[in-house]
Amino acid sequence: MIRHIRTGIAAAAIALVTVPVSAQSLADTLIEAYRNSNLLEQNRALLRAADEDVAIAVANMRPVLNFVAEAQARYQSGQQLGGSTSLTAGLNLSAEVTLIDFGRGALARDAAKAQVLATRQGLVDVEQNVMLDAVRAFMDVRSATESVSLQRTTVRLIGQELEAARERFALGEITSTDVSLAEARLAAARSQLAAAEGDREAAREAYKLVTGAYPVELRQPPALPNTAPSLQVAQDIARRTHPIILQTQHEVTAAELDSQRVYRQRQGSVTGTASIGRQFNDPGSDFNTGTAGIRYSRPLYQGGQLNALLRQANARRDAVRAGLHQAVAQVLQNVAVAWANVEVSTSRITASQQQVRAAESAFEGTREEARLGARTTLDVLNAETDLLNARTELLQAQASQQVATYNLLSTMGLLTVEHLGLGIPTYDPEAYFNAVRNAPIVSPQGEALDRVLRAIGRD
Repeated sequence: MIRHIRTGIAAAAIALVTVPVSAQSLADTLIEAYRNSNLLEQNRALLRAADEDVAIAVANMRPVLNFVAEAQARYQSGQQLGGSTSLTAGLNLSAEVTLIDFGRGALARDAAKAQVLATRQGLVDVEQNVMLDAVRAFMDVRSATESVSLQRTTVRLIGQELEAARERFALGEITSTDVSLAEARLAAARSQLAAAEGDREAAREAYKLVTGAYPVELRQPPALPNTAPSLQVAQDIARRTHPIILQTQHEVTAAELDSQRVYRQRQGSVTGTASIGRQFNDPGSDFNTGTAGIRYSRPLYQGGQLNALLRQANARRDAVRAGLHQAVAQVLQNVAVAWANVEVSTSRITASQQQVRAAESAFEGTREEARLGARTTLDVLNAETDLLNARTELLQAQASQQVATYNLLSTMGLLTVEHLGLGIPTYDPEAYFNAVRNAPIVSPQGEALDRVLRAIGRD
């Protein structure tokens, strides 16, 4: 019987590490998550909307041309006029352009560009979250699948133990209590197997949510990626590269530019206007019209509105500045916590491996002693449970180490497709921005925009 049990343990161990060549790797999972993420699509669209703010700011500095067609009926009556009706119509083409705005338009454009850069970093942060969710989903499915294999092996082993207990009971070597204990433990093992299968199905659903498809077979995760030689180095990298810090820095720039723009509103603006048209009145009295002018307008009193707007813009600037300090502190804390989690998970693996080796030795020894009558069936069942718990703990520790390492990369700002070297085409935020930044209408830029839209499937 001992030989059969050892064979079962070995077969279970082989089953846990033998994976078909066509199985999905962690890199495959990350690629599918990147390609099928609705969150990334959502934030790419938000980035394109932010790009259009630059085009709008540029358009606001250009002339405005309006075509106006109008018609009017007029009725007059009186003692001398009697009653008369006249019809007039006109066609006008008018233009208005801001000649001098004391830099407000350029400030608005630059603020919009800064906000675009901030939104790009927000997209990078979303990408990192998608990648980390994919790692978690991959490891959860693997852990759940291996847990099911362990539970099935346990059910089989306890079933063999139950058969052995019944044989010994028939020979009068043990009592019915030992048989009942084995039956109870087998029922508990089957219940745990059902729970493990449920966890596996839940993990598969989470995997589908992240990647867009159910997993088939998952390979062993690759070697852990390189992070940093020390916590201090990891925090220094995070200060330079984490998208939340970079995003907030660009938001500070945008807020400062907006504050300057509001301040310059009190300087007024110089605008030029021109119009041409033709009036159609009674037959024979049609005539052409044309006007041109220049105007300087400056606010003198608006009930304190300009001062309130300036104070509001300054307050928002100060809030974003404080938010930058908080973002840096939060990122550094996250790096420290992630670093500690990696160290803890590594220590857990070492301890769990020792626990598994000891539990295997204890189980085999207890089983042999029970065959010789020195141990009870309950001792064997307890030793088998300890072995199962040890192996489960090792699986959890290995999964935790993988997730903790990739989480550390995320806190450093390095969990991106480019840094991981996945070798797939990535979304180019420059393409759309370059196509719209000068507010094209019909031009080579407009044609370039059409090509970009077709490339991203938004034509």
